[in-house]
Amino acid sequence: MLTGTGAGIGKATALLFASEGARLITVDRDREAGEKTLALIEGLGGDALFEQADTSRVEDSKRFLQAAVDAYGRLDIVFNCAGIVPVGTIAEQDEDEWQRALDVNLTGVFLGCKYALQQFLKQGDGGCIVNMASIAGLIGVKQRGAYCVTKFGVVGLTKSIAQDFAPHGIRCNCICPATVATESWHERVNNAPDPAEALRAFIARQPLGRVGTPEEIAHAALYLASDEAAYITGHSLVLDGGMAP
Repeated sequence: MLTGTGAGIGKATALLFASEGARLITVDRDREAGEKTLALIEGLGGDALFEQADTSRVEDSKRFLQAAVDAYGRLDIVFNCAGIVPVGTIAEQDEDEWQRALDVNLTGVFLGCKYALQQFLKQGDGGCIVNMASIAGLIGVKQRGAYCVTKFGVVGLTKSIAQDFAPHGIRCNCICPATVATESWHERVNNAPDPAEALRAFIARQPLGRVGTPEEIAHAALYLASDEAAYITGHSLVLDGGMAP
């Protein structure tokens, strides 16, 4: 089960998982975008279903996780990828935008984890959760006050789950990318007062001299979800081009 599959990292991960033979429930708020990704998966010969949902809503989270069990008889892997990137300092953050960031980036991950854990415990043979955090969940990042708060929360949630559920064979890890060339990132760059300067500033933060690609992050998610990572839990996998000190 993967959320945020309509674009960016979620879309790239859904396509990669499908190419590896995973049977998927894909989730996105945007029906049109989600169905386009579903069509691409089916074009690869993949086995997938799409659920339109708001991951921050309890009933939606229950519904799409149950859809996976109903369709495939069980749940094995959950990738909580859906998220938003509010921009600005805490002094200028709009209260509604602050709350929406908490709802989507943190509560949505909490709900995805909660109901996945309940299903994993019911099945009794383990399971795997991968959460989308960020380098902004490990270090402070300028103009990302609310975003940093939510991603630090995802890192803490991940580590807590790993400790509590390791005895049940359930693993929980998170991914901490720096800047990734998603559709939303391109939009932020293009809408900046000076797009060329915005692009230069983004690239300058990464010592490797470029931003990451959705496909690179997707491969990290695939690794953490695979049997090759069976001894890894509670880990924050950093993919940041050298940004973190």
